[in-house]
Amino acid sequence: MRIEDGVKLDFKDVLIRPKRSTLKSRGDVSLERTFLMRHAKEADGTTQRKLCCVPVVAANMDTTGTFEMAAELARHKVLTAVHKHYSVEQWTAFATAHADALPYVCVSTGALPTDLDKTAAILAAVPAVTIVCLDVANGYTESFVEAVRDARRRFANHVIIAGNVCTGEMTEELILSGADIVKVGIGPGSVCTTRVVTGVGYPQLSAVIECADAAHGLGGCIVSDGGCTSPGDVAKAFGGGADFVMLGGYFAGHDESGGELYVADDGRKYKRFYGMSSAEAQVRHTGKLKEYRAAEGKSTTVPYRGPVRDSVLQLLGGVRSACTYVGAAQLKELSKRTTFVRVTQTVNQVFGESKGVRGEAAAKAAAASSSASGGGAAAADGDGDGGGGGGGGG
Repeated sequence: MRIEDGVKLDFKDVLIRPKRSTLKSRGDVSLERTFLMRHAKEADGTTQRKLCCVPVVAANMDTTGTFEMAAELARHKVLTAVHKHYSVEQWTAFATAHADALPYVCVSTGALPTDLDKTAAILAAVPAVTIVCLDVANGYTESFVEAVRDARRRFANHVIIAGNVCTGEMTEELILSGADIVKVGIGPGSVCTTRVVTGVGYPQLSAVIECADAAHGLGGCIVSDGGCTSPGDVAKAFGGGADFVMLGGYFAGHDESGGELYVADDGRKYKRFYGMSSAEAQVRHTGKLKEYRAAEGKSTTVPYRGPVRDSVLQLLGGVRSACTYVGAAQLKELSKRTTFVRVTQTVNQVFGESKGVRGEAAAKAAAASSSASGGGAAAADGDGDGGGGGGGGG
């Protein structure tokens, strides 16, 4: 037994320190990135494959990684890791109906040979899909490393995302075994109970910082998976060195999300949301929770949030705003311009927790506020997109 006594940080433990900026507007910030993959090749089999997108990923849960979600997020060049429970026939139908979305979707798979066989069949039926997400809860096993090697042999020209891990040495192992992008996060998700059930995990911001350093030294990338509760947390993940950020709970509860819709006695609407290691998910997809394993996820309902478009715009707008605070004209500059400040409190919750609102409800609130105050809150940006709300407003 040994104890590491160095401080490890989560998103709630820090804020990004603002710096002088020459940017005049949030609209000046580009969130699109082009990544050169370490292993994946273009169709010619020799040129390194490029992945161009806005590097946010909807998680491969059957309540978020749906075809409906993929079709909408692709309009914003955002990726979707489509869950692994769709059939080859369903994939073919989606590809026919939404060919423009295919560059922004990932085929999710497990580590068993049967999983990889199904993935091969999907990729054969839909050759325009170029990203494979090899996903297990515990990426530290030798069998998973071998599965990554096998996937690289079978899908030599495809981008391979593999995980989950949360330490630098295993990030290096997966990249050297064939992964282009390593999925980082053990237990930080909103419906994950791994840390409660097993006692295993690592604070997510520190995991991102350490794994990004390891991956970038080998020409690989990482995706921060879990722990982001707001657009500000996503900005912190990018600031910490994450190349991509994967979100589950943020995309739950929308029209495009999976999960049953419920109407409460008071008329309010909710949608089902559960972790993929929860008892509910295990029973749904395998018929039962096996006796030798414990459930490592929970089930809940989340408020119905309507179309996902408003949530996407709120997310991307928040990240753009973070970039303007540190003078990053492109998202790829954010980590170079980020200085984290350790804090004891990140938000003022005197009127309750706020994760940002957008859409018709926000517009009505703004109109009411403007009317009551005589329209006194003037726009501050050069293009009139608002000042932000500094110390006391927000």
